[in-house]
Amino acid sequence: QVQLVESGGGLVQAGGSLRLSCAASGTSLTLAMGWYRQYPGKQRELVAAITRGGTTNYVGSVKGRFTISRDNAKKTVYLQMNSLKPEDTAVYYCAADRSNTVTPNDYWGQGTQVTVSS
Repeated sequence: QVQLVESGGGLVQAGGSLRLSCAASGTSLTLAMGWYRQYPGKQRELVAAITRGGTTNYVGSVKGRFTISRDNAKKTVYLQMNSLKPEDTAVYYCAADRSNTVTPNDYWGQGTQVTVSS
């Protein structure tokens, strides 16, 4: 059973930075991985994703501010978030997929809160 464990959320002032990490376990496969976020009462939206080979996909609102990367040896994906804005406040979920996709959604982490104060 694949498990995704997230870390790195928290409270930061606008303009600050945070780095999220997500480690996968329970599989020998190299998974496509990514991050979604969810606002209260809204559906989850893709923030960024990265394929096994390193192809990336970003939602427009984070381009130039967020960077997704991965360490295949550690089965870990990272989301470096810079120049954070209050509208980035949400619960961030790690996702992974057995298919080599830029919209991973087979497996989910438990979510980590990111709060950006103005």
